[in-house]
Order: sequence, then C-alpha cells, then structure tokens
Amino acid sequence: MATINPYLNYLGNAEEAFTLYKSVFGGEFAMIQRYKDTPEAGKVGPDDGDKLMHIALPIGNGNVLMGTDALGSMGHNLKQGNNFHISLSADSDAEADKIFNGLSAGGKVMMPMMKTFWGSYFGMFTDKFGIQWMVSHDQQPS
Repeated sequence: MATINPYLNYLGNAEEAFTLYKSVFGGEFAMIQRYKDTPEAGKVGPDDGDKLMHIALPIGNGNVLMGTDALGSMGHNLKQGNNFHISLSADSDAEADKIFNGLSAGGKVMMPMMKTFWGSYFGMFTDKFGIQWMVSHDQQPS
C-alpha cells in the first residue's frame, strides 16, 4: 500500500525551515541534497548551488516531511497555494504507474514516470482539480 507524505516548496529558505522542524520534532535528516551536488548543478545560478534540491525529516512512525528550494533559476514560480505536493511512495513500479495514471488523468503531467539519477522511479503532475502530486517507487539496490 502506498504511503502519503507532504512535500513543501520554499523560496530559498528550506534549510532554515527544516532546522526549525528538526528542533521541534527531533530526529535526524534522512537526506540532504544540494543542487551543486547533483547533475542539475549546471542549471542553477551561482548563488543557488548551496540551496536544497531535497531534504527529508522522518517524523513519528513512517511519516516523512520533505521539502525543496523551488528556485526561479530552475523555472519555478512559487506562490502561496502552489508551494506543496502530496508525495506518494508506492511499493512497486507497477503500483506507481497505476496511481500516476489514475490520478493524472485529465490533469497536467510535469514529469512522466521514469527512472531518476537519485535512484527512484518518479513522476510529477497536477491533477484535474489543481492538486500537485509526486509519485515514486524507491529502487532497491541489486
């Protein structure tokens, strides 16, 4: 069964926000990935390399609060109301495809389901009701 976690977008202050969340909820970051450390590094401005492409903070039993710096240099036009996604983690590629195809019908696909450089089978879309979704299946190392 898929799990659902919030994915929050920030105007360059994701690290500050997640430092606060960590101080309140405790725990350790499961992942911190900066734009400068990814294949996307050449697409960001010189002042944006240290911004966060992805950060994840496990909270409680099975919940993960995730976020990113949505950069203008990457084509993001962030405003209140479009600053979050619902992130679904599927148990298999087949389940990810079923969820993606079902929820994206009639909506707008931003990134079709594909294998990514960070090791997930992943896609993004806005459904026909205007809700932004991310669907992923984390690939197991072979």
